[in-house]
Parts: sequence; structure tokens; C-alpha cells
Amino acid sequence: MDSKIEEEIIVHEEFLQCGGVETQVVKCGPWTDLVNDQNVNRPKMLIFIITDPNAQEIKDIYGLRGQIEHKIAFLRSQVPKDVKLILIGHSVGSYMVLQILKHAPELPVIHTFLLFPTIERMAESPTGRIATPLLCWFRYALYVTDYLLLTPCPDIVKSWLINIVLRVINLKTELTLMNVIQPFCLANAAYLGAQEMMTIVKRDDDIIKEHLSKLTFYYGTSDSWCPTKYYEDIKKDFPEGDIRLCEKNIPHAFVFRFSQDIADMIATWVKDNLSKI
Repeated sequence: MDSKIEEEIIVHEEFLQCGGVETQVVKCGPWTDLVNDQNVNRPKMLIFIITDPNAQEIKDIYGLRGQIEHKIAFLRSQVPKDVKLILIGHSVGSYMVLQILKHAPELPVIHTFLLFPTIERMAESPTGRIATPLLCWFRYALYVTDYLLLTPCPDIVKSWLINIVLRVINLKTELTLMNVIQPFCLANAAYLGAQEMMTIVKRDDDIIKEHLSKLTFYYGTSDSWCPTKYYEDIKKDFPEGDIRLCEKNIPHAFVFRFSQDIADMIATWVKDNLSKI
């Protein structure tokens, strides 16, 4: 009988200063300090999850441009220059990946994977037509509602609500999600969302053309943020590109039900690119 040996993945978090902001970094793996650790066994591939900047030195840190600058600052300051990078972006993260390629061409990126990429016409998409007025016109009403409902709510109640939601969607996490429902966090998310609706309009064909060999696009068949027409358009404009359409009917928010499917798929793709390192 075949048996699977699952390697235990060490997960830990730390806070560091990056671009003048306190940055929470979740690290997966045994390493701690890649910049100062010159061990020959340093990893070839890194996965970074960067969340919740708490201070402001980068201009408009909670806006779309500020978030892109923050990611670039992190990669420049925390990753050794000789470590090659594979960037994985989901949704607006795909737009950020393209902007990183555009504004930080010196980074040794060997490939990128853009999942359900919202890189154009966000406000025109089916969900965007609903989200745009909420985020751009009624955002302040959302701020007040969130503040009135969540501020007096005890942390134990918030934790209980989060745990219920996680059980309902069958999502496991080793990290605290308390900040997700804090009023300031929701306000920042709404502010960022409003900028996304207004900014992500025209697809940046120049940067796609320049880095086409490094890009893998993965579109959904039932994605109301980037409908199949967007897939058909980019496929027509870049027929030689690696532009794929999901055959499993996985939704845009795959993390709730299909995280393992996407993880397995990405792992296979990454292995195919390790020869470039």
C-alpha cells in the first residue's frame, strides 16, 4: 500500500520595518534571515504573505500605489539579490505583480503566475458594477456602520464569530484573523478597493508584451470579476502567451473551497520552472 509522508511546514510570523512601515510577515520554512544567512542550503523559492502595514512613510500606504511600492521595498530590502523569484498573484495581486515587473526591472523574477487576474476593466465587470458605487460613493456610510457595530463588540465575541465563519467555510488557519473585522482594517480595505475600481481600467499591454515569456495567466469560467470575455480578449491579443482557462469551474475566491486544488496546480507549475534557477 502506498503511503504519503507529509513534511511538516514550519510557519512563524514576525514584524519588521519595511519602507518606513511596520510589516507583518508570515514565513513558511525553517529559515529566518535570508539577507545575513549565507548558508549554501538557503531556499531557492520563497513565499511571502505581507499584511497590515500600521504606520505611514510611503505616500498613501493604504492606497493601491502605496501597496505596490511597499511590496517592491520588501523585495529589495529583505530578499538577497542573488535569490531568484517566482511571483504569484491572485486577483488584484496579479495587477501588483505586473506593476512590480514594470517598476522594479532589476529584480531577478524568473516567472509569475497570475490567478483570476483583475488587471483591467474592474468597474465594468459584473461584480465591479455593484462594488464600485458601494466603495466609491457609499464608503463613508460603511465606515460609520462598521464603527458603530464593531467598536463596542467584545473581542471574545469577535473571535467567536470568526471561528464560526471559518468552520462554515471549512477554512483552517494558524494565524489570528482578529484584525480582519477591526473598523480601521475594514476602512482601509474599502479605501483600497475604491482605488482599484478607479485605477484598474486599461490592460497594460506594454508590460505584458515585454515580459510575456515570464507570465502565466489563469482565468476562471465563472468569474464575475474577470469574465471569460477578458480571457478571450487577452488570448486573441497575445496568442503566443501562456494564457489558460480553468476547466474545474473553480470560483474567483478559491481560498474558501478550492485552496488545495490551486496549491497542487501551482506546485506543479513551480516545479516546471525550477530548472530556470
